[in-house]
Amino acid sequence: MHEILHAMEHALIDGVKLLPFLFLTYLAMELLEHKAGDKVNALVSRSGKFGPLVGGLLGVVPQCGFSAAASNFYAGRVITMGTLLAIYLSTSDEMLPILISEKVAPGLIVKILLTKILIGMAAGFAVDLFLRKKQPEQGHIHEICEHEHCDCEKGILRSALIHTVKIAFFILLIGFILELVFEVVGEEALGGLILNRPVIGPILAGLVGLIPNCASSVAITELYLEGALGYGAMLAGLLVNAGVGLLVLFKVNHDMKENMRILGLLYGIGVVAGIVISLIAGGDM
Repeated sequence: MHEILHAMEHALIDGVKLLPFLFLTYLAMELLEHKAGDKVNALVSRSGKFGPLVGGLLGVVPQCGFSAAASNFYAGRVITMGTLLAIYLSTSDEMLPILISEKVAPGLIVKILLTKILIGMAAGFAVDLFLRKKQPEQGHIHEICEHEHCDCEKGILRSALIHTVKIAFFILLIGFILELVFEVVGEEALGGLILNRPVIGPILAGLVGLIPNCASSVAITELYLEGALGYGAMLAGLLVNAGVGLLVLFKVNHDMKENMRILGLLYGIGVVAGIVISLIAGGDM
């Protein structure tokens, strides 16, 4: 009981401190979405053979349901598989607002984002080259606003507040679980289970990243910030994590074999990249 109360106290204190920064971050993201969201989607749909380059760069921009929009683009044969994967791999989901609100060093944030962009672009071009995919004919794409993350019609302030409350809940829940585990198991013992294992860490983090929910990116980011997950493992999980993009893909693209191929490529690329980075960095960075 003492450990539970202590964990709750720490999680609440950390969560309350985080709320103002989280809200301001989401407010800025909502402004960006309303100003540039349609332009970003249009640019990706017209990118042609340079799709992985454009998708990798724009996928990292925090906006409403971009990975879900990309899934619709692919199902409508507007973009290639390489472009889709570039977007999935570079998409940040909830990682970026958490890193900003936790006051992580700007240099580290930029390094993480650049790594995701470069891996996304390289993988996208490689997939298109290997599969020799011709550019698909223009298809019909419906504008979407992903129901779980975006409340575009409700106004910028209200949407930012809803985002903040949702993610704050996950942060508090995951923070409480982490604090409780640290209290019972010990931080050093927990870190030794994953942090110093450059192969198993990315494999497990990649599996968590496949969960099509904002809680997965929150959990991976928080585990990294708490020191229970190494840099390579964190990247593996966040590379694999495409938000709800995969859910939308399986819903709108009727070729299940193709969907499974995309899922396998996404997981494989993310995990291999995480393992390589972990080995180069000696397990942590």
